[in-house]
Amino acid sequence: MDIESAKLIGMGLAVGLGVIGPGIGIGLVVAGALDAMGRNPEASGKIITNMFVGIAFTEALAIFALVIGFIIRYT
Repeated sequence: MDIESAKLIGMGLAVGLGVIGPGIGIGLVVAGALDAMGRNPEASGKIITNMFVGIAFTEALAIFALVIGFIIRYT
C-alpha cells in the first residue's frame, strides 16, 4: 500500500467516523425540540431559535472532522 492510498483511507475514516456523532446529536436536538413544542406550543418560537443554535454548534463538529480529513489527505 502506497502513501496515497493510506491518505485516502485515513481521510475516509476521519470524515466518516467524525460525522457520526454530530449526525446523532442533530437528531437528538431536533427530537427534543419537537417534543418540547408538542408539550408547549406557545413557546415554539424560542424553542426553534435555540434548536437552530444547537444544530449550528453540532454541525461545527462535523466541519472540523471534514477539515481534519482534508489535512490528512493533502499533507
